[in-house]
Amino acid sequence: GLSQRCLCYQSVHLCLFPLYSLAGSRAAEGTQAVSIYSPAQICGCRGTAALFLLLSCCFAEAEQSDEQLYQEISKANVICIVYSVNNKNSIEQVTSRWIPLINDRMDKDSRVPLILVGNKSDLVEHSSMETILPIMNQYTEIETCVECSAKNLKNISELFYYAQKAVLHPTGPLYCPEEKEMKPACVKALTRIFKVTDLDNDGILNDAELNFFQRTCFNTPLAPQALEDVKNVVRKNMSDGVHDNGLTLKGFLFLHTLFIQRGRHETTWTVLRRFGYDDDLELTQDYLFPPLKIPPDCTTELNHNAYLFLQSLFDKHDQDRDCALSPDELKDLFKVFPYMPWGPDVNNTVCTNDHGWITYQGYLSQWTLTTYLDVQRCLEYLGYLGYSIISEQESQAAAITVTRDKKIDLQKKQTQRNVFRCNVIGMKGCGKSGFLQAFLGRNLMRQRQLREDHRSFYAISTTYVYGQEKYLLLHEVFTESELLSEADLSDADLACDVVCLVYDSSNTRSFEFCAKVFKQHFMDSKTPCMIVAAKSDLHEVKQQCSVSPLDFCRKHKMPPPQAFTCNTLEIPSKDIYTKLTTMAMYPHARLRCMCACNRCTFCLCQNLLNSDLLQSVKTKLYTAVLHSCVPLGPVCGPRLSEEAVLYRLARQAVL
Repeated sequence: GLSQRCLCYQSVHLCLFPLYSLAGSRAAEGTQAVSIYSPAQICGCRGTAALFLLLSCCFAEAEQSDEQLYQEISKANVICIVYSVNNKNSIEQVTSRWIPLINDRMDKDSRVPLILVGNKSDLVEHSSMETILPIMNQYTEIETCVECSAKNLKNISELFYYAQKAVLHPTGPLYCPEEKEMKPACVKALTRIFKVTDLDNDGILNDAELNFFQRTCFNTPLAPQALEDVKNVVRKNMSDGVHDNGLTLKGFLFLHTLFIQRGRHETTWTVLRRFGYDDDLELTQDYLFPPLKIPPDCTTELNHNAYLFLQSLFDKHDQDRDCALSPDELKDLFKVFPYMPWGPDVNNTVCTNDHGWITYQGYLSQWTLTTYLDVQRCLEYLGYLGYSIISEQESQAAAITVTRDKKIDLQKKQTQRNVFRCNVIGMKGCGKSGFLQAFLGRNLMRQRQLREDHRSFYAISTTYVYGQEKYLLLHEVFTESELLSEADLSDADLACDVVCLVYDSSNTRSFEFCAKVFKQHFMDSKTPCMIVAAKSDLHEVKQQCSVSPLDFCRKHKMPPPQAFTCNTLEIPSKDIYTKLTTMAMYPHARLRCMCACNRCTFCLCQNLLNSDLLQSVKTKLYTAVLHSCVPLGPVCGPRLSEEAVLYRLARQAVL
């Protein structure tokens, strides 16, 4: 009855087509039979974990139409063509009818694997392999040939094993039999895997890296002798496969070619799938975009482990140790990507050296920017770099920290965030772009060398607030018109931690725009604002506004206008950016001091108040007083607040 059955292995649809007469006794079994075989019955000790469902629903010429046959072919993941070993006519139909019919119904690039099954082997003493081998050499889609007997179940388990193997570990996407070499897509995927596993980027896999690769893919290390045996096999077959006692890329590719040629392509598939590839040798969406829940009013940042991974990646590709990535080094870093993720605008978004190369600080800043603005893209990038593999994490989502709701930060009057966004708003031509570039250490002379088509509306770098390193992200809000009614701000333009309103101190109409923006969007909000008088090196003119900038700030209880210019011989001062970061960190506070010098009394007191030592002492003191003031047992009255407890402590100290 084997010739009239169809196999379904989970999503695998296996069709078996009979080529010999259906009038024989072997084809006359009941067509309604349904049999479920356990893995042990079907595949013995092959290690499969699924049940096989055998249904009598396959093609039979006497019972099914051609249309039903075509439907079965279109649903099949693997097709077994069954012929009779004692019938030459059935063998001839393999090439004269069945393979052409199947190929006509399949696209050339999506043909399913075929398995030739020689049934009734119990009736003959000879083998049909001499006749079948030329057919296998002619049609590359034929995976293998199995001779079996449905009567005494000879090789039946082997048949289903090879059918399963043809679906789960197909040869087609990996290897081209005509050329006797791996296909370009397979070479590309294995090359990326080699690059990811080459932890020191020296072009070879040493013993430690080979053991890491082996443990990652197969959950077991290789013994020293086994490592030497692998390298000896490569040495015998190619001269440049081993270098400095390590496996080169050519040697790595040769090993996988050898696995495939010897029928061990499940080894290559295990490696490919461990590194995120699907049957089409594309990285899966589940691998690149693992689930990550981000509640409203929360932001995303990289955690400490992610920064360590990126730091090691930078060190790995900074070959000349100049703390910057040259264009060639950056290109080498992104070779594991299917495209170049960073364009020329990135060089105008982060800090660079005198050559215009991205520095170590700029490199981390760009990753921080991507995580903050587009966390899904960050997950994709980390997936290409193999973060989950190298860091031995479940997915790239382990690299992301989702901050708590901003409303909670305002209630508690403290924040644990490390990245703060500042929207820079002002009339066109007021100096917003210069303000952003000055944050990256570029004076006016260097800014004039930047290309307009490489312009960036973002700038990100680090500042220090009371001894803590924080990232400040500046976003230039682009306004084509000078009229507020024609340049209304969107919700994205309003979503930030601090607002910087920039006006041109040499333009009489510039401040009026800032005043209108503040009154319309920020006067009643809790977002702190700072007014910056740009181009302060030019002659200051009186603003055509009902109130002067200084009086406007006093009226609305804002810090006084901050003079700023990027027309300096040296690197522009970063004090103003430290002030913006401080306002973003403490939006509830009315800052009495805006110098951020870390030397005056106010700054020193802030450093003390924010120190870990004082916070620890405060917590222990509060706990001790709470235990002394609140009786044991059920609490009858309202719980004492922190302020009340501290008041009692102070009162007891006075008494």
